[in-house]
Amino acid sequence: MITIKQLSKHFGENQAVSPLDLNIPEGTFFCFLGPNGAGKTTTIKMLTGLLQPSGGQALLGGLDIQTHPVETKRLLGYVPDHPFLYDKLSGREFMRFVAGLYQIPPERYETLCEPLLEMFEIGMVADQLIEDYSHGMRQKLSFASCFLHEPRIVIVDEPWVGLDPKNIRFVKDFLKEKTRTEGLTVFMSTHTLSIAEEVADLIGVINRGKLLFTGTVDEIKALNENPGSLEDVFLSLTEDPGDEAE
Repeated sequence: MITIKQLSKHFGENQAVSPLDLNIPEGTFFCFLGPNGAGKTTTIKMLTGLLQPSGGQALLGGLDIQTHPVETKRLLGYVPDHPFLYDKLSGREFMRFVAGLYQIPPERYETLCEPLLEMFEIGMVADQLIEDYSHGMRQKLSFASCFLHEPRIVIVDEPWVGLDPKNIRFVKDFLKEKTRTEGLTVFMSTHTLSIAEEVADLIGVINRGKLLFTGTVDEIKALNENPGSLEDVFLSLTEDPGDEAE
């Protein structure tokens, strides 16, 4: 469902993402791990069409997002770490705006909107202006609008910012269930290793723009001679050589 071929990005002399190859089958929950500045968000922005690659291809459902931007974005839902919403709209007006972008028929919109607002617990504030929403409420509205056009691929960048433990649990279970029962493909960047260890079918570790390892949780744990937690292996893989010298 997601195929990355020699995808790279540089900003002047800075190589933010080295040529990267990755294949994520349909119905896979993929977790993208790496320290700050590793290239995770840059990769995600190329996958979503927000950044043009310096080289290589990003294919969604077999289509290149650069040459088929409209078709691929119909397949795609995206939840950034800091969602951009229109403060002078209410939550319900924003949902209607998103429905218009995706040309969702009015009768289909009516069927989908209210259940999503209720599911993400923002139905009671749906008629309030977004400028009055907390960060957590904004994040939940972003999730609700993401699923309005029933995407086949969802890309989420550090989705837990601003969510309380109850909502983290709900979103985690919701995404996992969607992959299991509906074949949704999830590409999630996160620093929360315990959640990645719990939900991931496949994990990719990136550092300094280079993909270091791709595999299951068990496969990545087996990289240590003395198997430990995912956190132990992650810290070992991404250790700065300068730290050892000190």
